[in-house]
Amino acid sequence: MSAGIDHAVVAGTFSIDGETFEVENNIWVVGDDRECLVIDAPHDVDAIMDVVGDRTVRAIVLTHAHDDHCRVAPALRDRTGAPIWLHPRDHPLWELTHPDDRWDEDLLDGTELAVGGTTLRALHTPGHAPGATCLHVPDLGCVFTGDTLFHGGPGATGRSFSDPELIVDSIRARLFTLPPETIVHTGHGEDTTIGAEHARDLGER
Repeated sequence: MSAGIDHAVVAGTFSIDGETFEVENNIWVVGDDRECLVIDAPHDVDAIMDVVGDRTVRAIVLTHAHDDHCRVAPALRDRTGAPIWLHPRDHPLWELTHPDDRWDEDLLDGTELAVGGTTLRALHTPGHAPGATCLHVPDLGCVFTGDTLFHGGPGATGRSFSDPELIVDSIRARLFTLPPETIVHTGHGEDTTIGAEHARDLGER
C-alpha cells in the first residue's frame, strides 16, 4: 500500500489566558499499512489510536503547542514509543501544559520526516504561535497547516504569544508559494486549497 492520509475529529477544550473553550480538533495520520506518523495529539489517546490501528507510529509531530494540540502527546508517546517533534520556539506554550516534561526532537524549518514511502517537510510559519509549523507533503499534494491557515483565512492571533502581522507574512511567504491546487488539511474544520485561500483577503482575525 502506498502512503495515504487518515482522519478523525475529536472534541475537547482549549485553554489560554485564563479562558477555556470547547473545540473540535482534526486528527491526521500519514503513512502506509505498516507505519505512520501522527500530526498533533488532541484530547484523547484512544481516539488517536483508533485511527492508527495496528501500525507502528514513527513520530508524533506537533504543529504548535497550544494545549488542544499537545495535551496528550506525552501519553501517546508512552503508548507508542514514538518521539514527539516540536519547534523549540514553542517552549513557552509547551510549558503551560507540560511544565515537568519535554518533547524529544526539535522540528526545525526544513526538517524532513519520511514515513510509509512519503516525506513531510516542515515549514516554520510563526504567527499563531512562535513555533507554528506546517507540514508539506508534495507527493500527496497537500499541506497540514495546524492553526496557521484555515478554510476562510489565517488562524486566530488574539492570544498570548501570537502576532497578527507575522501570521500573514508567514502565509504569504511560505504557503502561498505552494502550488494553488495543494489541499490544505487544517487543525480544525474543513479542508481548503492554497488557491482558494490565496484568492481571499488576508484580514486579521
